[in-house]
Formats: sequence, C-alpha cells, structure tokens
Amino acid sequence: MLKGIHVPLVTPFASTGEVAAGALDKLARRVLDEGASGLVALGTTGEVAALTPAERAQVVEVCAEVCRERGAPLTVGVNGNDTRSVLAALEELPPDVTAALVTVPYFLRPSERGVVAHFEALADGTPVPLVIYHIPYRTGQAVGAATLRRLGGHPMIAGVKYATGGVDQDVLDLLGDLPDGFDVLGGDDAVISPLLAAGASGGIMASANLAPADFADLAAAWSAGDVARARDLGRRLTRLSAALFAEPNPVVTKGVLHAQGLIPTPDVRLPLLPASEPSITTALTLLG
Repeated sequence: MLKGIHVPLVTPFASTGEVAAGALDKLARRVLDEGASGLVALGTTGEVAALTPAERAQVVEVCAEVCRERGAPLTVGVNGNDTRSVLAALEELPPDVTAALVTVPYFLRPSERGVVAHFEALADGTPVPLVIYHIPYRTGQAVGAATLRRLGGHPMIAGVKYATGGVDQDVLDLLGDLPDGFDVLGGDDAVISPLLAAGASGGIMASANLAPADFADLAAAWSAGDVARARDLGRRLTRLSAALFAEPNPVVTKGVLHAQGLIPTPDVRLPLLPASEPSITTALTLLG
C-alpha cells in the first residue's frame, strides 16, 4: 500500500475563490498516469488548514473517485492535537479511504510516552490504517526510532512519513530494524534520494505534483539497484525540490502549475501569498 511515490495534491482554486474541482480531478489523473503509486488528499501541500469542512469533503470526494477508477490507494490527512477529536475525524472518513496520515500532536508537546498513548488509542479505534506524520519542525515534538518502532508493531499503524529535514541517525536506526508491515516514507523532497538508498519504501512528495514520472523513476531505480540512474535522477530532482521550496509550500508549485496551464489560477489562501516570478521562472527552467 505504501510503496513508491504518493503525491500530496495541491488544491487548485478558481478565479472566484472556490475549489476548482475539475482541475483537481485532472491533476489526480495526470500524476497517476505518469507513475505515481497513490494520492494524498488534505495534506499541507493541499492547504488543508485553509479549507472549510465542506471543501475538505469535496477534495476527498474528487480524489476518491479517481482512485476508485484507477485502483490506486488514497491517503487522507487527518490533523488535530487532541486524541478525541482526531479519533472522531478518523471515524468519519468515507469508505474509499485507504489510510490516514495523522500528524504527531503539535503545540501541546506531550512526552514520547504521550505520543505512544495517543497513537495507540487512535489505532485501537480507527477504521483505516494510520501513517504517522513525523515533522518536528512543524510540531515541536521529537519522536525517536524506538518510539516509532514500538508504534509500528500495532497492526493498524502502517508506516511513517518521515520529515525531520534530513537523513538522521534515528531514521537509519529505524530502517535497520523495521517492524513487519511497517513502511518508512520520505517526507522531505530534497533528501528523498538518500533516504530511498537507505531503504525507505517510497515518499510523499509535494514536488511530484510537477514531476511525477521522474520521482517514480527515482524510486524504481533505487529499488532495482540501478545506482547510476538513481544518483543522476536524485541530483536533478534535489535541485528542482530546492527551487519549489524556495518559498513556503505550495506557492511555487501552484505558480508553476498555473504557468503550465494545468490549474486555473496560482492562488493560495492567506496567510500564504503567491510566489514571486523569479521563483516560478527558476523552477520552470529546471523542469526543462
């Protein structure tokens, strides 16, 4: 379920401000057609914090329809920092959802024992497998390899999106002794190549909104042991990812998608602001 590259789709907006559902449908089909293994709805890249409950449901409905047709897995982001509200949101997920991407509790900064208790309570009640979203520079909460390994032993915890900003000792320790049925997905676009080389199953890559085929090829090359091709792709995609993250995600990605005619506007919602022209131009140049 968690192998390969999964694309956290942007949420395109129409010129009148609402979600451009038709453009979202086309984006979803495009990335799957070009080699993505699955879709992720309502991630950070999709500006989930700026969507109304009705818009979130609309995004999930569009993505679920595409995944049903293509036989692809759909992971949906479920955010919250208290256990009861997150569990309630999990229980309300529609039946077509394959997995839920659940952020480590943020702002409250519980102990690691609290993180374990939180995810075990969610796993005991969730209707779908969980993917832990470990991103300490957003949550302020560190989680070590031993904690992730313990959580990975639960049958309803399928993996972790690992986004600590680099390839650190904890992820190497984790990859060296993974629980059965527990996958590590890279979450930092610029270091996905070395993480795949170290044994990660795949990645959830915002940059793959623009280069899904190349990221899919990168994962396949490392899996096949084609080191020369993997290194070449990795170097090129690292430069692209750096350009796309030169401003807050996903503003450059949306600017490029609009310049390519793939979404109707480059619009993002406050407090985000549209990308600068130099950033868009740099990314377009790297895409070729």
